[in-house]
Amino acid sequence: MLRFPNCKINLGLYITNKRADGYHDLETVFYPLRLKDVLEIVPAKKDTSILITGKTMEGDDKSNLVWKAYELMKKNFPEQVPALDIYLHKIIPMGAGLGGGSADGAFMLHMINDFCKLQVSEEQLAIYALQLGSDCPFFIYNTPQFATGRGEKLESIELDLSNYSIQLICPTLHISTAKAFGKLTPKPADFDLRNIASFPVSEWRERIRNDFEKAVFDEYPELQNIKLQLYEQGAVYASMSGSGSAIFGIFRKEDRASIQSSLFFEEYYV
Repeated sequence: MLRFPNCKINLGLYITNKRADGYHDLETVFYPLRLKDVLEIVPAKKDTSILITGKTMEGDDKSNLVWKAYELMKKNFPEQVPALDIYLHKIIPMGAGLGGGSADGAFMLHMINDFCKLQVSEEQLAIYALQLGSDCPFFIYNTPQFATGRGEKLESIELDLSNYSIQLICPTLHISTAKAFGKLTPKPADFDLRNIASFPVSEWRERIRNDFEKAVFDEYPELQNIKLQLYEQGAVYASMSGSGSAIFGIFRKEDRASIQSSLFFEEYYV
């Protein structure tokens, strides 16, 4: 069985509260993009194994969310889930705020559900996905969602950007999410992101923001320079995704920017 886990961007991101459990409450819109990893599972002749190719990942292969998703489903369905050979090819940049690892884990849950004919509902898969990470439930549904809580409370919204081109600039710069959170002062959102589709994309610049940008741009001003270049070259909206370091620009169809930066970066057009 072969699937293609895709990434996401954040349209607006407000950090509204620091909770007693150490997590933060947020409000954002998760929007799926067509930049994808490759994930395959086949019956194993012996024990379950995983092979990861493509972009180099930190840590042991068995610390990957794909492996953890397999272990979770095996624990809950020990008789139905067989030994598998798992192949993951990484294309989505890591540590960029695009959720590639979360997508891989969530897609693995879906794949095992389908491969083993477990008939687990999407709602239950989302509960399992939350055990892997805060934004993993989004990738179970994989449609535009207004997210609150840690990112796990989801409300489907009608939003279609297919008439636009989206340019992703992904510097090879790892942003510490924990460090970025430490520089924020939570405050209530000043725009209800559930209403984002009610306004033209060209108005988003004045209405919505990513709360991480100020702290991250202060430390890495070249990221702010990339965002400004996107606007200067015609983006109708540009922002950092998550806590960075990916910056995206939304353009009229077929338009794009030519970015110059002292940072090494990769570009994607979706």
